[in-house]
Amino acid sequence: MADTRGLETDRAAVLARYDLDAGGFRTLDQITDFAAALCDAPIALVSIVEHERQRFLARTGLDAEETPRDLSFCAHAMQGRDIFVVSDARADTRFASNDLVTGAPHIRFYAGAPLLGGEGMPLGALCVIDDKPRNDLTPLQRQGLSLLAHQVMMELEGRGRDRDMIARQAKDAEAVAESDRLFRTLADTMPQMVWSTLPDGYHDYYNARWYEYTGVAEGSTDGDRWSGNFHPDDREAAWTRWRHSLETGEPYEVEYRLRHHSGEYRWTLGRALPIHDDEGRIIRWIGTCTEIHEQKLMMEEREIIAHELSHRIKNIFSVISGLIGLSARQNPAIRAVADDLRDRIMALGRAHDFVRPHSAEADEDMAQGRLRGILEQIFAPYDDAGESRIVFSGENPAIDDRSATPLALLFHELATNAAKYGALSVPHGRVHIDVREEGTDIRVQWREEGGPLVQPSMHEGFGSRLMQLSAERQLGGRLQRDWRPNGLLVSLWIPFRSMSRVAAEMA
Repeated sequence: MADTRGLETDRAAVLARYDLDAGGFRTLDQITDFAAALCDAPIALVSIVEHERQRFLARTGLDAEETPRDLSFCAHAMQGRDIFVVSDARADTRFASNDLVTGAPHIRFYAGAPLLGGEGMPLGALCVIDDKPRNDLTPLQRQGLSLLAHQVMMELEGRGRDRDMIARQAKDAEAVAESDRLFRTLADTMPQMVWSTLPDGYHDYYNARWYEYTGVAEGSTDGDRWSGNFHPDDREAAWTRWRHSLETGEPYEVEYRLRHHSGEYRWTLGRALPIHDDEGRIIRWIGTCTEIHEQKLMMEEREIIAHELSHRIKNIFSVISGLIGLSARQNPAIRAVADDLRDRIMALGRAHDFVRPHSAEADEDMAQGRLRGILEQIFAPYDDAGESRIVFSGENPAIDDRSATPLALLFHELATNAAKYGALSVPHGRVHIDVREEGTDIRVQWREEGGPLVQPSMHEGFGSRLMQLSAERQLGGRLQRDWRPNGLLVSLWIPFRSMSRVAAEMA
């Protein structure tokens, strides 16, 4: 216990030399920005571990300025000499119940390079964090993170109280020069093309990989001459996106075809992040270019195959519907049942069209996979002279292929029953559909008004069982019907996770 207290006292004395409360960590902000870009991680931190807390001298992608020490991953990282890696914190008994794992920022992957003071005194760590598990950093990322951690310590050492102003200025100038040298060294060894610009967007640096890939002469793409290497059809889009980033400070990201030294244009992903000073002004942009040509071609091939399969599935729906119609004509006694079955199959066909639209000009609700889009398709036959008798209100949540089919069947049955017995069976009847978030569910209310008085049947029919099956078995929700004097009220609760894969991931 005495040794532990003594170590903490010594650490506190070392930290006091750095005058951490004075602020002014612009260089450290640049280091965390670059560490995040280098390791392709959403969060990078310079963490100093004190007696009861860890404070973040610089941070990228995180708002918190400090956390309790007992939650600190960096308190573990600083005890070693090598980079400390946690591949999946959920599966690590040391961190599985940590509040930073079970709650925001939902740490999964962590890699921290120790920050060691004089005589190896553990002070904290330069770390990168991801909300998705990874096996490890690449060898280049490991080397870069260690170099940047060394640069952090150089910056801290330059703040020692026993340095006079001249020595401090000299140290700062030396640190800036060393930082620039390290940046250029790292950039030239990276497999990606790396570039940087002044705040106004003037390109003043490209790494060796850019010149090797494009085959252009050094300096020939400085300023605004870089776009000459883009495919003519992609230049305007790239310029528009770049101007938008310069005007707003938003990250830059765009896909374009870049001319390879072979003369071939190859698909490339361009990205850039701004680096800010202490006052929030942009002092530089750091960007990368990554070739995605093979992935792009594979995606296009998959899209062609998916469209072909989709057309064939649509043809199958048409064939089945035709067979049912033929059977009904040959056997008039089954016409009513056949018509209901054919309508249900056509509802499934519309659901398929919705989640796999055939046209690139699909409307917004279809393109984005929204509930209102599929319902409007299901209810289109009930429009009265171009005016819909079904009124929507509330929210418009996302859906996808796994929820579209049961939703189509459920609301097709409701609309069919309303047209036969309820509000849609009379000229002035209306249906109101209201969609709201309710806890972890989406609540959908179907409310009929203006129709005849309808009493619940004593016997549950196939349609009712189909609605119950769609709501409860397929969507994992619940369905409630209230036979009111002024019209049927149906309430449906569907878990967020059942609506779409995106909603499931967010939940």
